[in-house]
Amino acid sequence: METNTTTDINSTQITDAFSEITDVTKMTHALNESFEEMILNKLPIPESVIELFNINLFGNTLGQWTTALVVFIIFLLLRKQLSKLVTLITLKWVKKTKTTLDDEILYVLQRPIAFGMIILGFNVAFSFLTFSESFTLMISQTMSTLTIILVAWVIYRIIKLFESSNELIAKRFKTDNGITLAKLLLTILKVIVIIIAGMNILSTWGINITGFVASLGLVGMAFALAAKDTASNFFGSMVIFTDQPFKVGDWIKTPDVEGTIEHIGIRSTKVRTFAQALVSVPNGNLANAAILNWSEMGKRRIKMTLGLTYGTTAAQMRQILQEMRELLQNDDDIHQQTIFIHFTEFQDSALGIFCYFFTKTTHWGEYMQVKERINLELMEIVEKNGAAFAFPSQSLYVESMPENTMG
Repeated sequence: METNTTTDINSTQITDAFSEITDVTKMTHALNESFEEMILNKLPIPESVIELFNINLFGNTLGQWTTALVVFIIFLLLRKQLSKLVTLITLKWVKKTKTTLDDEILYVLQRPIAFGMIILGFNVAFSFLTFSESFTLMISQTMSTLTIILVAWVIYRIIKLFESSNELIAKRFKTDNGITLAKLLLTILKVIVIIIAGMNILSTWGINITGFVASLGLVGMAFALAAKDTASNFFGSMVIFTDQPFKVGDWIKTPDVEGTIEHIGIRSTKVRTFAQALVSVPNGNLANAAILNWSEMGKRRIKMTLGLTYGTTAAQMRQILQEMRELLQNDDDIHQQTIFIHFTEFQDSALGIFCYFFTKTTHWGEYMQVKERINLELMEIVEKNGAAFAFPSQSLYVESMPENTMG
């Protein structure tokens, strides 16, 4: 029991000692007293001057007021120099990084750092003075307000740096619409920072913001219900701009539309169909739909089955297959990774040759030209080897003809 009591006493003593060491006010008062004692003992100051500095004014001596004023003026005059000193110290560490983003951030923070020096000077100067509890509370609230403004200013300037730099945004959003959306989001973020800072300042001064926050929540719910589709399209555009499943000029196919992308907006995307009709698709629908992007193909497929007549011999079939393979393997427009030419099945009215290969081009017009040329060359191979293409037909076998009863 005695051990616990001793432990509690020691902990309390350590805490009190630490508080005394870290208390800026006590430290500055001690420094002020030491400074005054040194001046009074070392310098030949007339008694009238000493009495003047001992005059009590608003609970503090004129010497304390003078010391506080001198300290604040020093911080005020040297704020730019102190800001540059902090910047230079930080710059040594920043230069070791590969990116230049931290250099730009450090540059835009020079003015907030200077403002922070003024706040620090005010805080140090105030610590030399003693006031009533109510006035001390007001000064404390003022310091908290200035600190909140400083933090909000820092965040605001960093956001503004990203907003004004198209290069930084373009690294992630490569389209003009993506850059526009990113700037819109950054603007909204700046407004949010200002609102949060304002709410914290009101809370610092004892103003109850609970009702205000609750009313904002109700307004937000009402707005969300009224603008559900608009919000869905807005967030859908964010998904499109960030994931980039397609871009302007791409040929896409969805369950609802197929065509070429002409414009990607904040609310909708315009698709030009092959019938030259312009379709506006809400971005909310596109974000939740399966999108087939034909323009992202690395190669374009040709798949077909050629049917030869049953009069084609095995020797003719082997020769035709060999020449077809050689044709495709030596064609510069055909992708050489996948080429399948095989006699695969006996159909009802033809001998089926399965053809499966890819063109290097994915452009629709060029693809059609290559496909046409290959089809003609395949026809020439078949004709050159004495074979013919089959067509659907049926053979009718008659065992006997009825006798002619006429005449």
